[in-house]
Amino acid sequence: MDRNTFTGLFLILVILVGSTFLLKPSQEEIKQKARQDSIAVLKSKGQYRAPVASQPTKNATAVADTSLANVAQKETLTILENNKLKVTLSNLGGKISSVELKNQTSYLGKPLVLFREEDTKFGLTFAAAGKNINTETLLFNATKSAEDKVTFSAQNPDGTSIDYVYTLPADSFKVGFDVKLNGFDPKIQPNSNIVLNWETKLLQQEKDIKSERRYSGVFYKILNGDVDKLSEAKDDEKAIEDGKIQWVGYKQHYFSATLISKEGFNKGNLKIKTIADADTSALKIYYASVNIPYKNQNQNGYAMQFVFAPNKYDVLRAQNIGLENIIDMGWPPLKWVNKFGVMQLFKLLNTTGLSIGIIILILTVLLKLVIFPFTYKSYVSMAKMRVLKPEMDEIKKRVGEDNQALVQQEYLKLYKKAGVNPLGGCLPLLFQMPFIIAFFYFFPGLFELRHESFLWMKDLSTYDQLISFPTIPLLGWNHISLMCLLMTISTLIYTYFNNQVSGATGQMKYIGYITPLIFFGVLNSYAAGLNLYYFFANVITFTQQYFIRQFVNDDKIHAQIQENKKKPEDLKKKGGFQKKLEDMMRQQEQIKQQKKK
Repeated sequence: MDRNTFTGLFLILVILVGSTFLLKPSQEEIKQKARQDSIAVLKSKGQYRAPVASQPTKNATAVADTSLANVAQKETLTILENNKLKVTLSNLGGKISSVELKNQTSYLGKPLVLFREEDTKFGLTFAAAGKNINTETLLFNATKSAEDKVTFSAQNPDGTSIDYVYTLPADSFKVGFDVKLNGFDPKIQPNSNIVLNWETKLLQQEKDIKSERRYSGVFYKILNGDVDKLSEAKDDEKAIEDGKIQWVGYKQHYFSATLISKEGFNKGNLKIKTIADADTSALKIYYASVNIPYKNQNQNGYAMQFVFAPNKYDVLRAQNIGLENIIDMGWPPLKWVNKFGVMQLFKLLNTTGLSIGIIILILTVLLKLVIFPFTYKSYVSMAKMRVLKPEMDEIKKRVGEDNQALVQQEYLKLYKKAGVNPLGGCLPLLFQMPFIIAFFYFFPGLFELRHESFLWMKDLSTYDQLISFPTIPLLGWNHISLMCLLMTISTLIYTYFNNQVSGATGQMKYIGYITPLIFFGVLNSYAAGLNLYYFFANVITFTQQYFIRQFVNDDKIHAQIQENKKKPEDLKKKGGFQKKLEDMMRQQEQIKQQKKK
C-alpha cells in the first residue's frame, strides 16, 4: 500500500468516526424517541409490555385522561389463587394477564396455562368530556385487601376514577369482576355505551393441534335464550343485534374461558380466526366486542364474572348458566341419547373406580344386551334369506335380469309365500344407529378420557401412534393409529362373516368392505377411546353371532318356509310396507308396458 492510499483511507476513517460522534443523539433525545415508539406501538397494536417487577408496588399512578403519558412507568403483577386457579393480574390495563388451571397439565406434562400476557388484550373504551379513554393503556394502583380480593384503581385529577375489583372464592372456577365508574355522569353523554373489548389466543394443550382446533370455537348465550356459536370449522364473524348477551365463551377442546354479565351486554361483535400453521403454540384468535349501557349516574357499577374451567359436563353445568351446552353431544335426538342416557350411565360407572377402558367395555356390553333381541331376529331373517337364495336365483334366471321390476315382483311373491320379511335384517342396524352416531360425538368430547391410559394407549382422548411418517399430501396422514387399525380389521372380519350369513353378493358385498376402509381414514386421528368402543362392539357382535348360530338351523328354517308356503293366502299376514312395495312394483311394470305400446 503506497503512502497516498494509506492517507486517503485514514482520512475516511477519521470522517466516519467523527461524524458518528458529532451526530450521536443526546440521552434526552434517546428517551423521547423510545417513548414515542412505545406510544406508536400501543396505538397501532396494543401490544406494549413493560418490564415486570418482582413484587407488586402499590404506589403506581395513572392519569385516565392523558394520551398514554404514563406508559413509561413499570408494570407490576398481582396473583390471586385458590386450589383450582392461579390468576395473574397486571396493573397495566388492570387486566387478567394469564390463567393457570391447577391439577391439570398440557400434553407435554407442563402446567396448563390457558393464555399468556402477550396473547391477550382486555379493556373498556368510552368517550368522556370529548376525550377517548382506553383502560387497556392505563396504569392502575393495585391494592390487595384480602387473599381473595384485589382492587385496581385509576384516579384522574378531576376526581373521576375507574375501579376494577377481582375476587377469587375458595374452591371455585369463577373469578368475580366488578367495574366501577365514579364521577363520570357530567362527562359521558346520556344513553352512551361503554365498549368492552376482549381478544386472546388460547394455547395448545393437546397432542393433535388439528383435532383441538376442530373442537375450538366462540359460544354465546342470549338472556332467556339458547346457546349459540360461531363456526368451529372455519373463520367466522357475527354481529349480535337482538337481545342481551348473557355470556361469551372461548372454547378449546377440553378447556374454556367465559365472560358473564349479570345484567347482560347490549349487542356485540364476535369473531374467530385460525392461526397460521407456522404458529404451533396457539389454536385460534378469539375476539369479542360488546356494549355495556352507561347508567348516567354518579357511581356506575357493572357486575361480571369470568369462568376458567375444564369442559367437564358436571363442572360447567354447576355454573347454572347453560355453559355445559358448549360440549358438543350431537343434534337432537342424538343429544338426548347422550345427555339423558349415555352420560348418566357413564357417571354411575365412573363412581366405581374402574378404569375408563373397562367402563367403555361395560357400556358396550350393556348396549349390545339391550338390542340382543333385535340382533337375534336379524340373524334369523338373514338365515331365511340365505335359504331362499336358490329360489331367488331361479326366479332371476327364469324372468331375466333385464326386467328388474318383474324380478322384484316375483321376489315379493316368494317372500309372502315363505313368510319372510326382507327388511328384517335391518332392524338391529336401525336401532343401533342412534347409539353409534351418538358415541361418535360423546367420546371425543368426554373430558374424563383426557390423560387416561388403557393397555398400550397412554391417552384415550387422542390417537395412539403405532408408526409415524412425513405427512402424505392430500390425505394429511402422518401416523397410523393401532387402535383404529384393529377396529378396521375387526370390522372387515365382521363384514366377511356377515356376508356369509346374509348371502350378500354383487355391489352390496363390496360396499361392505370399502366402508371400513373409508372409516379408517376418518377415524385414524380421532380419540382412541372412540375406536376402542367400536372394536369392543365388533368383538361382542362376533360372540353373539357365534352363540346364535348354535340355535339357528338352516334345515329347520327351510322346513318352516315350506310349511308357510302351504298356508292359504288369506291366512298370511301382509305388512303395510310390503303391500306398498308390491303396489309400487306393479305400477312401475304398468308404466313400462305402456311405454312399449
